[in-house]
Amino acid sequence: MEYNTTRGEMKISEYGRNIQNMILYIASLPDREQRNKLTATLVNILAIMNPDMRDQVDIKHKLYDHVHLMSNFTLDIDSPYPVPPRPEEAPRPARVPYTQENIKLRPYGKYMQRMIEKAVQYPDGEEKDELVKTLANNLKKMYLNWNRDSVNDELIHEHLSLLSGTKLKLRDDDRLHSTTDILKANKQLPDKQKQPFKRRKFSGKKNDNNNNGRQKKYGKS
Repeated sequence: MEYNTTRGEMKISEYGRNIQNMILYIASLPDREQRNKLTATLVNILAIMNPDMRDQVDIKHKLYDHVHLMSNFTLDIDSPYPVPPRPEEAPRPARVPYTQENIKLRPYGKYMQRMIEKAVQYPDGEEKDELVKTLANNLKKMYLNWNRDSVNDELIHEHLSLLSGTKLKLRDDDRLHSTTDILKANKQLPDKQKQPFKRRKFSGKKNDNNNNGRQKKYGKS
């Protein structure tokens, strides 16, 4: 008995071992014209076996590449497409670098840091003062997402100064939202409890009609 562990490696297991054996047989034929004819026939069969690939524009090109791969690049034919490179020779995709940024305070994230850096460029005036106050309230709100116990406004002032490079600060009369109000606003409402199934109550009139119907049906008066 022959076990799969003793058989050769399958290059593309989705096609099955029989298809791979057929390709190896075609590659072993001495007649080049016969190899070309049988390979073209096999490619058409593979296209029929995989109807989900019919809509692809380069279906034949892909199938010829798969045939060369399953033959371990030993199939010498007049292919209508260039022979694909071996996997070890194929160019590797460029490495995608991670977008590591210097985030000063990670609980606030990079976008809040960018908004504060943008606010620094605003001209001085009432609009900038209101923007700084809004940013500070958002800092406090975001801080409470990490630490839900409490936070004092002095700490938010320090973080605002750190993120802005000491270029932004609140006015003396500015007051941030209270911790209680922020926590109430952030608190999610509990899911509505499912109403228990209530048995439908029939009126007495309807019951009388049903009873009368039963009496007529069974001949009772």
